[in-house]
Amino acid sequence: MAEPARRHARVGPAAEEAVIEVLRSGRYIGGPVVDEAEAALARRMGFRQGVGAASGTAALVQALMALGVRGRVAVPALTFFATVEAVRQAGGEPVIVDVLPDRPQMDPSAIPTVDAVVPVHLFGARAPEVDHPLVIADAAQSVGWGWGPPQGRAAALSLYPTKTLGVAGDGGAVLTDDPELAERIRGVGHHGMAARNLHTHLGMNSRLDAVQAAVMLAHLGDLDRRVQARRRHADTYDLLGLGLPRDPRDGVHQYIVLHPERDRLRQDLDAAGVDTALYYPRPVDAQPVMGGLSNCPNAQRFCDTALAIPVHGELHPDEHERVLTALRRWV
Repeated sequence: MAEPARRHARVGPAAEEAVIEVLRSGRYIGGPVVDEAEAALARRMGFRQGVGAASGTAALVQALMALGVRGRVAVPALTFFATVEAVRQAGGEPVIVDVLPDRPQMDPSAIPTVDAVVPVHLFGARAPEVDHPLVIADAAQSVGWGWGPPQGRAAALSLYPTKTLGVAGDGGAVLTDDPELAERIRGVGHHGMAARNLHTHLGMNSRLDAVQAAVMLAHLGDLDRRVQARRRHADTYDLLGLGLPRDPRDGVHQYIVLHPERDRLRQDLDAAGVDTALYYPRPVDAQPVMGGLSNCPNAQRFCDTALAIPVHGELHPDEHERVLTALRRWV
């Protein structure tokens, strides 16, 4: 569903030269390359402050810890499990909320009384705004969209290699407009240090290292092309009428088709040489660690009918046509 090697080939010389410069510099943790990457990513997403993190999961944990989030935290039933995991690691209690009937984003009207809300901008589509004073966005899949900053005190991003903007390993970032909050987030990622060997609160070890920052900067220059390519692929898929409702400003991290005979459709696409994936096979509250039973019928219906098809920016024209040809038989 992604082709990191093809993508690297487009920026390879610049990325490799930048990595070698970092290795020769001896500045592997922090330093000017990391500073530049954090600032560039914040500008791209419309924020004033950026703080690198070890991963998207770590970024969300840092944001929650820096904001002192405890108690009940609303998260959607459709998300990668890391969203729930981050709330737990930060000391909160995840409250699973069903999604909208026609979209895999959290239904604001279904949110009970909670202490904080973590909307997930799943597949690069903007989640509806929620009426709550403490919102932290899981924006792991939103890089490249045209909506501007997501709602919330802070937004956690993932730079995992398969993301639209990915690095050569794990990486993430927290973005915010609040400079004081940014410093608290940074402190959480440095073991709770306010100054060297002065620990004012509990934290963790979470930083975007200079090698990954250099890789990210090289890939950032190719981001517009990737976003445009994904949207072009999605536009042609939309003509078949099988996809989720989509706004032109969405980032198209994944393209999802819905079909009542999803498993048969997947078998047919596999026979035609088309890669597919399930995002996600079950709602998060149906995971064994959460009890194994889901109370979210909209999310369960989505899991039973949804199928992701290739939409990445490195999809060759013949590969794209193969997907279309296989799908047309199901229209």
